[in-house]
Amino acid sequence: MPLSYSSAPARRVIVWLRHDLRLHDHENFATLGGLVEEVLPVYVFDPREFAPDRYIGAPKTGPHRAAFLLETVLDLQARLRAIGSDLYVAHGAPETVLPELVRQFEATEVRATREHTSEEITVETAVETALRGVGARLRLTEALLLHHPDDLPIRLADLPLGFTKFRQSVEKRLRVRDVFAPIPSLPAYPARLGAGAVPTLAAPTGHPDAADAAEIDPRTAHPFQGGETAALARLDDYIHGRRLLGTYKQTRNGLMGEGFSSKLSAWLANGSLSPRQVYHEVRRYEARHGANDSTYWLLFELLWRDFFRLVALRVGTAIFRPDGLRGQAPRPHQRTDRALFDRWTQGRTGAPFVDAAMRELRLTGWTSNRMRQNVASYLINTLRLDWRWGAAWFESRLVDYDPCSNWANWQYLAGTGTDAREGRAFDIGQQARAYDPQGAYQRYWAG
Repeated sequence: MPLSYSSAPARRVIVWLRHDLRLHDHENFATLGGLVEEVLPVYVFDPREFAPDRYIGAPKTGPHRAAFLLETVLDLQARLRAIGSDLYVAHGAPETVLPELVRQFEATEVRATREHTSEEITVETAVETALRGVGARLRLTEALLLHHPDDLPIRLADLPLGFTKFRQSVEKRLRVRDVFAPIPSLPAYPARLGAGAVPTLAAPTGHPDAADAAEIDPRTAHPFQGGETAALARLDDYIHGRRLLGTYKQTRNGLMGEGFSSKLSAWLANGSLSPRQVYHEVRRYEARHGANDSTYWLLFELLWRDFFRLVALRVGTAIFRPDGLRGQAPRPHQRTDRALFDRWTQGRTGAPFVDAAMRELRLTGWTSNRMRQNVASYLINTLRLDWRWGAAWFESRLVDYDPCSNWANWQYLAGTGTDAREGRAFDIGQQARAYDPQGAYQRYWAG
């Protein structure tokens, strides 16, 4: 018989952290209130997130993102300790771990940030059911989007599946909420529970090349550590320190170096940086130095990010289907040739522009947005391989993997997703001449 839970304010609260690994702009921390006596921040390493994927057998969380995640968790733990709290680190399925913590801690409420993709929602549902059985409630809040879903001027069911129509429907009518105030302190941490241990790199991943990611390749365009501390430092340096934001639109298609684009995506993906924080820092820059095409374009990219998340929320598992959002088969016809696919992943296709990007991705967990589009188009249109294989490889290797942006972008290029139409094949030779006219990038990675 499930236990009932009280509607009275909770005195002991668990904050279950997932893709919101920060203290700034964090509703679940900022709104705890004076009646909460103890709070237990928890991060759970779920082995399912490191298991082989269903398409190509690669670990869902590859070595580069695993390293970035471990750095992020350690940084969050240090930041919590700096304000007199701590981070409890657990291992296992959240729907098993959290009810047991509720029993030990005698909590009546678990707070978490709402997710927008099917696997994460399935876990949320399982957690909610398990918590109900021990007399606790799951309270979900929105923190992953720039725009709160409640503020959309259209119903989710009416969301256009084309970005241009979405932008025209909402851009001028949306407002961005203020960030939640910084947290100077939290209610007491239950020291009797300890803090658990953050695993080593090999422990959560279990694949042989995990150790390779512990050292950052000196050639990488993404030489950053995980965690809120590094995220806020990069945000300040990019926007206010070197003022690189002012030329973002002109430089964003660069291929080499850390300064050609904001490089905020990995921190946004695991939630160690709030999209609202980025928005308000851009507005602060505009107030000081004026708005221009570049400041607009960075906010435009955040709107794209929201769009893909809202699409995932609307269509559910359809973003993973081979025929996409509209039941439309990919064109050209796709095949399953594992040897050919492996040459693509290893950067041995014989196309130097493609091979350079694939080697960069394999060695660093990063390649530019321009090159992601090129290598995806090459897999889909030249090699004619299953686009889901490419999406799964990106999921495994990218340090900034975001399920909504990744799978929706691959569908888009395969002609099966948003704005579905044929004719998105890139002319790789023309792209190389336009973006690497001297061949410097190709020599750097594939020379």
